[in-house]
Amino acid sequence: MRKIFITGISTGVGKTIVSAIVTEALQADYWKPIQTGSGEDRDSDTIKKLISNKKTIIHPEAFCLPLPASPFAAAEEQGIKIEIKNIAVPQTDNILVIEGAGGLMVPINEKELMIDMMEQWNAEVILVSQNYLGSINHTMLSCMALKDRGLKVVGIVYNGEDTLMAERSILSFCDFTVIGRIKPESNFTPGKISAYAKKFSL
Repeated sequence: MRKIFITGISTGVGKTIVSAIVTEALQADYWKPIQTGSGEDRDSDTIKKLISNKKTIIHPEAFCLPLPASPFAAAEEQGIKIEIKNIAVPQTDNILVIEGAGGLMVPINEKELMIDMMEQWNAEVILVSQNYLGSINHTMLSCMALKDRGLKVVGIVYNGEDTLMAERSILSFCDFTVIGRIKPESNFTPGKISAYAKKFSL
């Protein structure tokens, strides 16, 4: 089973939108293992609203935690402990798109990070970057961490305004492929997701 893990250089950089685009492009299944801030709309609900193909199955979360914080903090607030070995990956004959929580170094417990999840599940990775002050540093650090772990990286998606100088700076040190770009949008629709899906290099 091919697994593609969508991660970001930080929180709020567009992982869910990219997950929707990749899910639609590949007509893949979707899974969010750990949802924090579950009192608000869940990411799986957003995916359901944005995709239009009939093949995708949206698998239920392993953990839904009310506190909008790291999985470690949100789980501790509920008096539980999350361990990767105890999370059962959904079995499917389809490609499985997995959306992470936050970035690579977000803690799951005292010893495990989100990047450990990608490694233990032998998942390919798509990294979502967004331009803001400090994003070059965050993107390069994320690229270095992925390379150090020897993880297979499908490529980078840039979300937001084009910043060619920032991209040049990143790509001069990080040779990952740019597989797509997303323009700033205030209202994504299934039609827009479908249009982006046709443009992504997957």
